[in-house]
Amino acid sequence: MSQALQAAREALAGEDAWLVGGAVRDKLLGRDTDDIDLAIPGDPKPYARKLARAVRGAAFELSGAFGAWRVVAPEHAWHVDLVTLRDDDIHQDLAHRDFTINAMAEPLAGGEVLDPHGGRDDLSKRLVRMVSAQALVDDPLRSLRAIRIAVELDLTLDAATGEAASANARGIEHVAHERVFAELKRIISAAAVLRGLQLLDEHGLTDVVLPELTRLKGIEQSQFHHLDVHDHTLEVLDEVTKLQRHPEYADLLGEPLADELTRGDAMRWAALLHDAAKPQTRDVLPGGRVTFLGHDREGAQLAKDVLGRLRSSSKLREYVAALIAHHLDAGFLVHRRPLDRRTLWRYLQATRPYSADTTIFTVADRLATRGKNAEQAIEAHLEVARELIAAAKEPIAPPLLRGDELVREAGIAPGPQLGTILAQLEEDRFAGAISTRQDALTRAKELT
Repeated sequence: MSQALQAAREALAGEDAWLVGGAVRDKLLGRDTDDIDLAIPGDPKPYARKLARAVRGAAFELSGAFGAWRVVAPEHAWHVDLVTLRDDDIHQDLAHRDFTINAMAEPLAGGEVLDPHGGRDDLSKRLVRMVSAQALVDDPLRSLRAIRIAVELDLTLDAATGEAASANARGIEHVAHERVFAELKRIISAAAVLRGLQLLDEHGLTDVVLPELTRLKGIEQSQFHHLDVHDHTLEVLDEVTKLQRHPEYADLLGEPLADELTRGDAMRWAALLHDAAKPQTRDVLPGGRVTFLGHDREGAQLAKDVLGRLRSSSKLREYVAALIAHHLDAGFLVHRRPLDRRTLWRYLQATRPYSADTTIFTVADRLATRGKNAEQAIEAHLEVARELIAAAKEPIAPPLLRGDELVREAGIAPGPQLGTILAQLEEDRFAGAISTRQDALTRAKELT
């Protein structure tokens, strides 16, 4: 039994409440969940406050219009959403839910599962089936949710539900962007993300939620690529998912970043959008060479715009944009081998604070580029990437001299020049040109 369910049963013992939605489904699948939904006859507010007091958590209203409250456990270990039972009738409530596998209920205290729409049978058949034809009309976001559930649980949309998802896809344009992002980010974070993107395509949803991806289809590239921009993008995404499991990178990419995404899951967004500016930057030079000059910088801004439209956090936007803006840099360094310490330092400065992430991302991009001379190019890139990641992992030592010390001891006035000199001293130390405080002072005087 999950912690959330156990806490709710203990705190609300004797109360009239139903466990509903995905929690019942997951229980039947033998999956523990940290988030459960309860349907309450009447006002859920006193129930929410009672549960919050019992676990020393927090209770707050999610939506006054629908009478929804959330209780969050200490340290965000789990949460429980409490909603008003429609018409104080569990059967009416279940009849208005999205899919049959989510339209089951169980008394909070335990007991027989109420299953008026055949959800248990659909679960055994591995099907996502809408409760009624009206379900996706009432809330077009359910078209996207159907795909998310299918991808996360390895289910199949039944024919009628698939047709309804396609028919109501355009309705998502009128849904709050935050709700769209909540579903889309789970699809993109799923183990079967490529299947999820295929389903989005099949049901006309990509054009609505990520039109930037559709525009990449048919954009041919140079001889060094074996795929068009769209299919290359999907291969980069696939390589990122593999690198998330790579023992060398798994710890870093498993760290939380923003919007309930790990660094690796956030990197998947960079994969999806890293070449999004190629359609508008494509050019064919005399002789037939294809170029995309500036697609890295334009793509970084486009990624910010896309994630801004979806109402993501600023941190996710900055992370994705940083990886895209610098996704070509490591490739350029391949032609400057062997790399000296100053070259490494300048790369680190350009890509901080995501130097290691950026480098790992370039590996995914390189592995997905298998045109002319691919094997030699990949090996050379991996050699450079190992150097860059090792440099990124080096501990940052405190400066040999602070700015106020330079003002006092070297007579350098506060201002832009001071900052430039401090930066140069750090580069010099990293390069091994200076190593002591006196070295730094002497060098600073030379730079004035």
